[in-house]
Amino acid sequence: MTSSATPVEKFDALVLGSGEAGKYLSWSLGAEGKRVALVERRYVGGSCPNIACLPSKNVVHSAKVAWYARRLTEFGLNAPPPGIDMTVVRDRKRAMVNGLVEIHNQRFAANHVEFIRGIGAFTGPRTLSVELEQGGVRLLAADTVIVSTGSRAIIPDIAGLREAQPMTHVEELELDTLPGHLIILGGGYVGLEFAQAMARFGSAVTVIDRGERLLPREDEDVAAELRKLLEAEGVRFVLGATVESVAGRSGDVVAVHINVAAGNETIKATHILAAAGRAPNTDGIGLQKAGIELTASGHIKVNDVLRTTADHVYAVGDCAGSPHFTHIAFDDYRIVQRTLRGEKHTTAGRQVPYALFTDPELAHVGLRETDAKRQGVHYRLAKLPMAAVLRARTLGEVNGFLKALIGDDDRILGFTALGVSAGELLAPVQLAMSAGLPYTALRDLIITHPTLTEGLVYLFASVPGK
Repeated sequence: MTSSATPVEKFDALVLGSGEAGKYLSWSLGAEGKRVALVERRYVGGSCPNIACLPSKNVVHSAKVAWYARRLTEFGLNAPPPGIDMTVVRDRKRAMVNGLVEIHNQRFAANHVEFIRGIGAFTGPRTLSVELEQGGVRLLAADTVIVSTGSRAIIPDIAGLREAQPMTHVEELELDTLPGHLIILGGGYVGLEFAQAMARFGSAVTVIDRGERLLPREDEDVAAELRKLLEAEGVRFVLGATVESVAGRSGDVVAVHINVAAGNETIKATHILAAAGRAPNTDGIGLQKAGIELTASGHIKVNDVLRTTADHVYAVGDCAGSPHFTHIAFDDYRIVQRTLRGEKHTTAGRQVPYALFTDPELAHVGLRETDAKRQGVHYRLAKLPMAAVLRARTLGEVNGFLKALIGDDDRILGFTALGVSAGELLAPVQLAMSAGLPYTALRDLIITHPTLTEGLVYLFASVPGK
């Protein structure tokens, strides 16, 4: 609660939330000599280094090591299979996060950004009231304000689910015991990455999703192959399912009552993870008092340079409805940074690459086959099994395939990789696409042997003639 006696502190720039775009904007503006304050209620550096991208990949890698350990005889090692100590997995993740937080603190200090711990809310145009973590209130105003409040995991409105105290990805990353049986509600990125990781640690895993097939936005051959690979590792999928109710408590005993085409079923487990999507963090922060409008989905309404409906206020990342990827939030930072400098850089037509960090990984950029067919775009298809990539053979990881769509002008329309380290194959293809190069530029490139990137030569050499 502020009083009329509370002074208003003036800054050149004020950032609400320290996620990817917000923190980089604060650092760059601070380095330019601006007086900058950043308000963060909990996670230094946002969700990515603390509770999302990086810690989840840390756990995914621990799970891969556990998977290798069960295959020791394949590599000539005659050691007994090890047990899993989830406290070690958790502490390895925590150590990485602590190191990342320290790096962030150093960068805030080096760029002369005043980092304020507290809960911020708008009280008027470009003015925030901050309830400080240590107590008390500060009133802050600035010439430019950036909203970078991110998003949060949704707990679906299902009878008994909240009472069951399900985990989200945040609690999942803090597990210190191995679930006997984990039910995951949602077969998206978060659900699939954790499903495979926990199965590799030794949990029984059941993924429940209302979709009739896995990853409905992906091409059917991609989704089918990934499902087959995960099922081979013990993950059970229950698709086309409606969850009617949940009973019990996660961490003890839970029972999930579902309806599928064949009838009703009850699945019992020890733990339940809600991985059913995300909601923007736009409520409760006084946006209406600042003249900042929302879209029908609850995201902040922005134009193609991420300017809101309020003068000199920008919104970036998840809360602005940008695709929910850290690398897209980083591009949001570049857009706002250049806009503030009077340069031109917009969201229009930008590439949106992504990777799903299952093992093998799924990586994609551009058009899918389903997109091209729906839009009536003519294409030639090149497809190559990962077994044809010789580096994959040396690793003994030959599952999956590469595929590319080629236009009539020989440019690359889209690229998908389902295979070991698939995400590392995106950048050269993206560069060719953004430069408007023909696929032959990659086909004819001399790429070091034996590397995974060499597979691009084989793939583009298989493009059918016109």
